[in-house]
Amino acid sequence: MEDLRKYNPEGSLLRKAQIRMLEILKAVDVICRANQIPYFIEAGTLLGAVRHGGFIPWDDDLDICVMRSDYKRLRRLLIKNLPSTMIFQDAETDSNYPLLIGKVRDVNSYFEEDFSSKLKYAGIYIDIFPIEKVPSWKWKVKLDYMYGHCVRALQNYTDKNDKVRSAIVFPFAYFLVLLTRFINHFISTDKVAYQYGREGYAQYRLNDIFPLQEIQFEGFLCMAPHNPDGLLKACYGDYMQIPPKEKRMVHSSKIEFYD
Repeated sequence: MEDLRKYNPEGSLLRKAQIRMLEILKAVDVICRANQIPYFIEAGTLLGAVRHGGFIPWDDDLDICVMRSDYKRLRRLLIKNLPSTMIFQDAETDSNYPLLIGKVRDVNSYFEEDFSSKLKYAGIYIDIFPIEKVPSWKWKVKLDYMYGHCVRALQNYTDKNDKVRSAIVFPFAYFLVLLTRFINHFISTDKVAYQYGREGYAQYRLNDIFPLQEIQFEGFLCMAPHNPDGLLKACYGDYMQIPPKEKRMVHSSKIEFYD
């Protein structure tokens, strides 16, 4: 049996980053519970909770989801109530931020990614993914490509010619997003995915998510989907199998602490 503790032994840089992410999760959890905002851990974070009781040993990110209908309220509460060592970040708080999700970042660290040098704050973080009902997976993928590509181009993450083309296409793509959301009010669907424009195609069903339950994550009780097995199988297949070494991915090439 391979000893996976070699990836994040106590005192290692990665383990310190994981503990800092756990501190952020705890702060967000307090705010969500106090204001009756349902959230749940997902993707690799949920996989880590089920398979390892916490972080996947080599993992250097932490993901949670909230319904898009709760996201704006949560955003306001986080900006107002987070501890002074943390900040909420999105495209409204940082004009160079290229993503359609929010992050809660630690202000006393640095986490290097492709776009870190362009940001006002680039510390260790957790991701907050808004999710919403969708009429079909195929339509979601097609609209994501158009809308998400335009957003990233307009945020200066592609070349100048592409930015011009995207500026022309963006109003049409945004109209399609609004029209789809409007139509969703009149159709019955249990399909849920990341909000439009977000890369990655998590395909969930509402009855696999709600009602939420608590799950142990690094000794902390956080919120998780009603059916973790169903969600993890949809994302990873045989998720209890440890992947080969070449597929044990990390996100950052550099992590620093300033406190």
